Amino acid sequence: MQPRFTNAFPDPHDAPADAPLAVGGDLSIIRLIEAYSRGIFPWYNAGEPILWWSPDPRFVLLPRELKVSHSLRKELKKDCWEVTFDQAFGRVIRACAHTPRPGQDGTWIVEDIITAYLELHAAGFAHSVECWLEGKLVGGLYGVSLGAAFFGESMFHHAPNASKVAFVRLVERLRQWEFQLIDCQQPTRYLASFGATCWPRETFLRTLSNAVTAPTRIGKW
Repeated sequence: MQPRFTNAFPDPHDAPADAPLAVGGDLSIIRLIEAYSRGIFPWYNAGEPILWWSPDPRFVLLPRELKVSHSLRKELKKDCWEVTFDQAFGRVIRACAHTPRPGQDGTWIVEDIITAYLELHAAGFAHSVECWLEGKLVGGLYGVSLGAAFFGESMFHHAPNASKVAFVRLVERLRQWEFQLIDCQQPTRYLASFGATCWPRETFLRTLSNAVTAPTRIGKW
């Protein structure tokens, strides 16, 4: 069953560059799928109403343009890492929510977000990548998949390089499946090191519109 799109949001082409384009609504599966299909995502703090964003510029990585440093290539060859997909979505999203981050006070991954994305995962649209070391979950990430687009949401690590290993294995899989883009949302040095770049929102939305028309891989990865 493919997602059905409606028009519940304002036109993201007319959204502010660095402010929400909509406030309120809910985090139902239908609304989240509609949002992602149009280049919109929820991002807000505890105690705030739901805020919906479509920033300009947009940070994007093309799977075929992934950059992997020499040191990380050596790390990927080690036998100690085990990487899985969709084996511990709940643990990954909660680890993303509760792992302290430099310069951040608290988390935007509030309980309502966790509940909503668990439902999105159960419906086959949200996915996790897990990185294990000696049987322990030490890193990973989660995001949403629609058509040939993957929307990265958050990642964590409890061991050096764990989230990097998970991310590279994800991109390799997306490249094999001919995904067209990975939406990284906001610029970070971390993802820039993998080759992500800023796109004008118009370019991103045009490319996304084509990508989401591809069949969605619904179900576990």
